[in-house]
This record gives sequence, structure tokens and C-alpha cells, in this order.
Amino acid sequence: MAHRGDGFAAVILAAGQGKRMGSPLAKVLHPVGGEPMIRHVAATAREAGAHPIVVVVGHQARDVQEAFSGDDADVVFTVQEEQLGTGHAAEVGLSALSSEAKHLYLLCGDAPLIRTATLKRLARLHEEARAAATMLTAVAGEPHGYGRALREGGELIGVVEEADATDAQKKIIEINTGAYAFEAAFLRAALPRVRAGNRQGEYYLPDVFPIARAEGRVIQGLELASPEEALGVNTPEDLRRAQEVYEKRKSGG
Repeated sequence: MAHRGDGFAAVILAAGQGKRMGSPLAKVLHPVGGEPMIRHVAATAREAGAHPIVVVVGHQARDVQEAFSGDDADVVFTVQEEQLGTGHAAEVGLSALSSEAKHLYLLCGDAPLIRTATLKRLARLHEEARAAATMLTAVAGEPHGYGRALREGGELIGVVEEADATDAQKKIIEINTGAYAFEAAFLRAALPRVRAGNRQGEYYLPDVFPIARAEGRVIQGLELASPEEALGVNTPEDLRRAQEVYEKRKSGG
């Protein structure tokens, strides 16, 4: 079945400040290849067939909105007043989507290297499996700081954040990239049931996975062939690395 993007919307999380960047500029506005990171993510979602594209803004909301031009008529903005975690941000994003969206990509505005072909592959797996949720994973040489993918008999069963992980779980090198495909109706119903019962006191988006499993729904994990696509930009060093990868791609590397 060829994925055409029919019925897919996109929600891009872009509300964070990015204090580790050490810059007054909102994190998602830092440029890669001369374009703000957030524009790369929106363009990739669009090329993968997503419509509309909801951008969840917060820190420097007006500046982030102004990074988009009149050519971005498919981009809708919604404001996350308080940053209470990825689950809360997703709920804010969903509130701006009509009930017509059957599925959605959920992406991070600070991960500019994800490819269109990867999103199409993610959507295809999601649709073919009739999954409630499909998460993009990567095997990381240095997984510190990332949520770890939990599997049972090879099957994805959930995610544990670093702060909540046991010593054994911290040794897992398959990570959550922060990119997903969701069945919209499932996510709408599940997010209000997520609780902030973790060390950060935040509402974690992957906490919808146990809800799906309890309902007998399918959740899937798609491992990236190229982990660099998952690079999230949190520091000036990450930004330099993202720029290097971008330039290498442009030169055909």
C-alpha cells in the first residue's frame, strides 16, 4: 500500500526555550542551512503529505510564528501557556486540529534532520499495522539523556525516561527519537488519562502506550537506519553537528 499522506495531519512541538543553547534566540529559530530549524521540520511534514500542520508555540511565540511566511498557509499555531511536558504539549496541539484528521505525525521542532522518506515509512507501518501509536526509534552510541525504548519479546511496550530509569534500563541503547505517528481518535481519548507520576512532575507523551496496550491496541516501533536523523538540537555543539550533517547531505554525502 503506497502511503499518500491521506488523512495525516502534523503536530510539531516548538514551545521550549532551550536554555542550554546559551542564546536569547528561541531554540527552534536557530538556523541549519540558513533556515530556522522549525521550518525544516514543517517542510518535511508537508512533503510527507501532512495537512494541516499545527505548530505548538510558547517561548517567543510571536517570533516563531514570524519565521513562517504567507507561503505557509497550511501552518496553524497554538500556544502552550505553561510547559508541562510533551503529553500536555500534544494535547494543546490536538486542540487545534479538526476531527477530520484520522492520523497525525507528532514531531519535535528541534530535530531538523528527519527525512521525508522516513516519515512516509513511519506512516506506512502505522497504517498497515492499524496501530494506535507508532514510535520512531534509533540505536544511540551514547543514549544518555534520552528516553529508552522498552521491548518485551521484541515487541515495543513503552518508554522510560532517563530520570525514571533503573540502572538496567539505562543500559538500553534503543532510544525514543520524539517522532511518532498516532491514530488521532486514540490520542484524543488517551491524553486526558495521562498522569504526571514521574520525577519531573510532567505529562509524558509515551505514557499513552500502556493505555493502548491495556485496550488491546497495537503499538509499533520503527528503528531508524541512520540514527543521525534523530539528532535533537539542545546545545551549540548539537547545532554544529546538525549543520555538518546538513552540508554533507547537500553535497551528496
